[in-house]
Amino acid sequence: MTIRHAIWKVGAAPAPLAEATLPKEELLEDMIVAAPSILHDQWMLVGRQCVTGFSGRIDLIAIAPDGSLVLIELKRDRTPRDVVAQAIDYATFVEELKAEDVAAIYSRFAPGRDLGADFESRFGIELEEDMLNASHQIVIVADKIDDSTVRIVNYLNERDIPINVLCFQVFANDSDTFLSRTWLLDPAETQANAAEAPKRDREPWNGEFYASFGEDGSRSWDEAVSFGFISAGGGSWYSNSLRQLKEGDRIWVKIPGRGFVGVARVRGPRVAAADFMLSTPNGERKALDVLSAGHYHRQFSADADRSEYFIPVEWLKAVDRAEAVHELGMFGNQNTISKPTVPKWRTTVERLKQVFGVKD
Repeated sequence: MTIRHAIWKVGAAPAPLAEATLPKEELLEDMIVAAPSILHDQWMLVGRQCVTGFSGRIDLIAIAPDGSLVLIELKRDRTPRDVVAQAIDYATFVEELKAEDVAAIYSRFAPGRDLGADFESRFGIELEEDMLNASHQIVIVADKIDDSTVRIVNYLNERDIPINVLCFQVFANDSDTFLSRTWLLDPAETQANAAEAPKRDREPWNGEFYASFGEDGSRSWDEAVSFGFISAGGGSWYSNSLRQLKEGDRIWVKIPGRGFVGVARVRGPRVAAADFMLSTPNGERKALDVLSAGHYHRQFSADADRSEYFIPVEWLKAVDRAEAVHELGMFGNQNTISKPTVPKWRTTVERLKQVFGVKD
């Protein structure tokens, strides 16, 4: 199943654009550094040509909003199979990076800048040391994806090794050259897999979902409690993880920077903001016509990637933000939805059951 695609010029006589090549392979890396959104609009580059210490250099390293790292390897003149093996080897180096190691890598990539300050400026949240490199994923950048690569990548993901392939193709039209991209797997699946990937100190998932409810002016906790929902948006990185939730799932909700504020049962799948309905004294109404305490990314309601998405829930317990539960050692990260497999999550849930009076 070799993955290839084409671009057609729109018109009365549609014509395919001719495939082309970049003048030099290093140009793609330069373009990614200049515009990281070529890869993903929610990744921040932190390193380039990073020396591993065992005869190799990692092409690029990025960081996601939850502090996880993304190891990015360009295929260059290697076969897809060889570059996958090389990337896995490099992942053994990335896995052991401590907070000070990542900060040092960034200082070489962006001299004079501070990783924590730039992370907060980029994502609007503080970079906590215990969430930095809690997980990682591998991304292979190639000009084509062959059957062997597909088999290898699928095999590794099925065994909880988060790896994906981003296929780039170059097209020419007169004097213009265009770059297109195609993911082998949905990036949201790899993101979720990275967040849940087992490490040496992890344990089986306890069946309880963690939810991060960002209340930075984009949405309102009071409205979420009143109308029975959680939501996320502003980019696919934030909203795609909502797909993990199914009716009947139990979620423990935390407002970052404050603490845990509620626990709920999911009542249905995620729904785009433009289509989400709320029950009001005046009957069913569109959410964006009712909600007023947050902007809920209204300006992106027609954009499938950046739109706000809602999950309807039944609150088992919800408290005011001023009563949020925040105790030393409690779990937290920036993924909208996750299935944590660290012991800290199990102990957090057991403590929250006591505080909220929730029984199994």
